[in-house]
This record gives sequence, structure tokens and C-alpha cells, in this order.
Amino acid sequence: MTQPKYTVTTTPHIRSSNSIERTMYFVIISLTPAVVSGVVFFGLRALLMMVISIASAVFFEAAYQKLTGKAITVKDGSAVITGLLLALVLPSGLPLWMPVIGAFAAIVLVKQLFGGLGHNFLNPALAGRAILMAAYALPMTTAFIAPRGADAVAQATPLMRLYDGDFVPELNDFIAAFLGNISGSVGETSALALLVGGIFLLVMKVITWHIPVAFIGSVLVMGVIFGGVANGLALYHVLTGGLILGAFFMATDYPTSPVTAMGKIVFGIGCGVITMVIRLFGGFPEGVAYAILLMNLTVPLIDRYIRPQVLGRRRKRVEK
Repeated sequence: MTQPKYTVTTTPHIRSSNSIERTMYFVIISLTPAVVSGVVFFGLRALLMMVISIASAVFFEAAYQKLTGKAITVKDGSAVITGLLLALVLPSGLPLWMPVIGAFAAIVLVKQLFGGLGHNFLNPALAGRAILMAAYALPMTTAFIAPRGADAVAQATPLMRLYDGDFVPELNDFIAAFLGNISGSVGETSALALLVGGIFLLVMKVITWHIPVAFIGSVLVMGVIFGGVANGLALYHVLTGGLILGAFFMATDYPTSPVTAMGKIVFGIGCGVITMVIRLFGGFPEGVAYAILLMNLTVPLIDRYIRPQVLGRRRKRVEK
């Protein structure tokens, strides 16, 4: 009788249809409503900014990998996502050469110099935005264009109006913020478009609920504590700025977020608390980008101290 043959291989033994390309493809689909919303409210200039940002990100990644003798990986779509996300968090009135500078910072300085995809410890798109903010603070804070159909060419964002302390949102303000008919960065104004994309990512299991719920929930709690319920300021903080974009598309970046469910919740709460501290007490009306970047730095610490129990192993008792 012939003995059965067994193939011995190393772990992991779980097969999955997931791949980098498939994940990036889903992210691009999920961002489509925000892209369409940005073009509808800010015109073809917003589309041109996105095209320039994406093209720059792809070029810098391919050029760096070519110069350093590495395999060119632009086909995986990660550079496209970085360029697109960078454009979505920039004011549409910026000079069109600035996304090129931001893409260089995001791809070369933050991503490739640290080893490429999966090795970056900061979100590349947000880091690119932060570098632009540090180098070109004036245009980054004044180049906001009013949505199409508005009387003014330039308009303060809702968070700027809240920061000034003399603005109480009314029903029309909530509706405008939900639909996207407000001043702001290219892809952050429409809460509806971003929620549709975020729900798509959840349904396709590209991300989990832990970070977005913890992030948005902590902002709501702090909004209630410091702003009250009757005036609706807590909800307005959620609908405006880059909160929903950050919670679903930035904070959930795989390399820069924790691996465990509890770690993700801690990470999301930290993002929400820091965001509101900056919004309420800081020198800028918006804090989502800086909150996520600061929490990115804590991810190794979170993963070190929040670990799942190994299957079949008992925890050691601490003797008193």
C-alpha cells in the first residue's frame, strides 16, 4: 500500500485573494465620489490639481526606484493613491506647482527613503501636506476657493469661522456641509461623498470600523463637552474639515496604524482627542492632519503593549 505524501511548508497557510493591487483598486473606487464632488464644487481646476499630483507621485516613485536600481512598483497603485489623497487635502486655489513639491516630499522623503511601501512610519500624503504647510503657510491657509455658484472668489472655511468665535451654524450650514457646498480643500467638503466611499471600504473589508468609529466618536464626545448639544457644534465638527476623510482614508493606512482591534480603537481615540485639542485650543482651526501624524509615531508603542493573547498560552500571573 502506497503511503500518502505530505508537503511540508512554512507558515502562513491561509490563502487569500487580497493583494496590494486589489486593495488600491478598491480605495480608488471609494474615493471616486469625493473626486466627483471636488470637481462639481470647485471646477476643472480641482481636477487638474488631482491629475498633476497623481502624475508627480507616480513619476517620483518610478524615478527614485530607477535611480536606486530597485524594482519599479508604480503598477501597484500606491503612488496613485498617495498623489490623489494629497490633492484632496489641498486648497483648490493653490498654485499648480505646489502639489508637485508635496508629491516629492510624500513619495521620496517619507515613503521611499524609508524602504518604500509598508516601511513608511508616517502617512505619506499627510506628511506631504504638513511639509507644504510648514514651507508655504500663507497660501496653504488662504487659497480656499468658494464653491461654484457662490458670490465670493475666496471664502473662509467653516472651521475658520468657528475658530473666530462669532459663528453659530444654522440648518442651511449643516445641509451645505453634508452635501459639500462649502469652502475647503478639494476632497474634504462633502461628508456625503466621503461617507459613501468609507462605507464601501467597510463593506469590501478593506478597513475595519474600529479607527473611524473611535476617531469620529471621540470628536463628538469632546464637541459635546466643550460646545454643548443644543447648538449642534459637535455634529458640525464632524461634518466639516478633513475629519471624515482622515478617519476613513488616512488614519486607516495599513503601515501607519495598529494591527490589533483594541490598538486601533486607542489609535482612533488619540486622533480624535488631538484633533479637538488643536481645533479648540491650538493656533490653527484644523488639526486632523497633525493628529494622525502624531498618532502614527505612537503605533510601535501601541503594538508593543496591546497584543492579542497567543492561542493556547496562559497569561503569567503577577505575584504580589
